Amino acid sequence: MIPLVVATPGEELVIKKIGGSEEVKRHLANLGFNVGGTVTVINSLAGNLIIKVKESRIAVNEDMARRIMV
Repeated sequence: MIPLVVATPGEELVIKKIGGSEEVKRHLANLGFNVGGTVTVINSLAGNLIIKVKESRIAVNEDMARRIMV
């Protein structure tokens, strides 16, 4: 498992674990980040990521991306 922040752009990955407080987990789940779901890193700029989740593109900061393990 690696944090999403170090994933290679363009590669489709499966979420294995989401860390953080219950509030953070709930927020990420509302955005579509669920264990077993697939995500693709579209672009990375200064640690911030643009991620494709369920046909949507979502911007996530580095701190949040470190909590998502793929």
